[in-house]
Amino acid sequence: MSLNLGIVGLPASGKTTLFNALTGSHAQTAGYTSGDQPNVAVVKVPDPRLGVLAEMYHPRKVTPADVQFTDVAGMSSAKEKDSKEPISRQVLGFLSGMDALVLVVRAFENAAVPLPEGVAGVDPARDVESVMLEMAFSDMGIIERRLERLKGEIPKMKGVEREQREREQEILRRIGPALEEGTPIRDMGLNEEDERAVRNYGFLTAKPVLVVANLGENNLDQAEEVETDIRSRLGAAGPRTDVIAIPAQLEMEIGQLSEEDAAEFRESMGVGSSRLGEVVSKSYNLLGLISFLTTGEDEVRAWTIRRGTNAQKAAGTIHSDLERGFIRAEVVHYDDLISAGSMAEARKHGTLRSEGKSYIVKDGDVINVLFNV
Repeated sequence: MSLNLGIVGLPASGKTTLFNALTGSHAQTAGYTSGDQPNVAVVKVPDPRLGVLAEMYHPRKVTPADVQFTDVAGMSSAKEKDSKEPISRQVLGFLSGMDALVLVVRAFENAAVPLPEGVAGVDPARDVESVMLEMAFSDMGIIERRLERLKGEIPKMKGVEREQREREQEILRRIGPALEEGTPIRDMGLNEEDERAVRNYGFLTAKPVLVVANLGENNLDQAEEVETDIRSRLGAAGPRTDVIAIPAQLEMEIGQLSEEDAAEFRESMGVGSSRLGEVVSKSYNLLGLISFLTTGEDEVRAWTIRRGTNAQKAAGTIHSDLERGFIRAEVVHYDDLISAGSMAEARKHGTLRSEGKSYIVKDGDVINVLFNV
C-alpha cells in the first residue's frame, strides 16, 4: 500500500518549500499557478527499526515503505478579489485522489514574501479556517449536483440498482446539511458502508488533514504555542485531524547540507532535530495505518496495512499466494526480538508465537508467514 499525500495551502504559505524539504526536490517555489502540473515525488518512510534489523540479519537489501507527496497549485483566499473558484477544477481533480491532505499555513513574517491580496497579517488559524471552508463549499457543490441528477435518474430505475441509488441519495441528503452547519464529513461518524458509498466522490472534507504551520527564523521557539492556538481556535485535534509546526525554509536548506554541516547549522540556529518525519508518521496515524516487518537474508522490509488487519490479509500484502495458502504466521514484536537478540532466543523466551488467520497485526510485529498453495 503506497500512501499519497496532497500538499495544499494558500499562495505564499510555503507549501512547495515544504514539499522540497520533505522530498529533497528543487521545485520552483514562486509563480506556481493553477494551470501548472503538480510537483510529485516518492520518498522512503523513515523507520529506524529497519536499520537495527539490518544489522542483525545483514540482508542483501533493505526496503522501507514509501509515500508519494503531490504538491498542487495554491488555492485562492476567500478574501481575494476574483476568487469565485478558490479551488480550480484541475486542482480539485488532483486532490480528490489523495489519501490525506497536508494543509500548509503561513506562520512566518517575511517582507520579501508578500501576503496574498486582501489578506491582512499572518494568522495561521484564520488561514486553516479559510481553506477548510472552501473545501466544504466544494463538497457541497458536488452533493447538490449529484442529488439533482439522482432526482431524475431514480424514477427510471428498478431493482437492486434503484435501491443502491436511493441509499446513495439518503446518505447525501444526510451529510449535506451537516456540512452546511460546519461539520466536515470526516467528523460525521459515518460507518464503513456509508463511507464506501460516497468514497468515489473524493470529498475533500472526508479526507484526514494534517495542518502544518510554517514557522520562520524569528519564531522558531513558538512551535508549541502556534500548534496550541490552531487547535484551540478551530478544534483541529480530532482523530482525523492533527497539527504540527515546522520551519520549512530552514528544513529545506538543512536538507542540502552534509550530515556534519547540518548538525552544526542546527546548533547555530537553535533548531532541534528535524520533525519532517512526523509529517509522515502523523499522516499514518490519521489514516489508521501501521507497519509490520519481515526479515531474512534476502531482505528486511516494512509493509503498510490498515490498523485492524488480520494476519491472513496482511500476508496478502506481501503476495496473494501467501493469503490464499495461509496456514499460520510466526509473530514476534520488534521490541521483543531486539531484547532477545535473535529469533531463536525469542522462541526460547516464548515471545515468538504462532498465530492464526484472525490474529490482528500490531505495528512493529515481525512476521514470517507459513503457507501452502
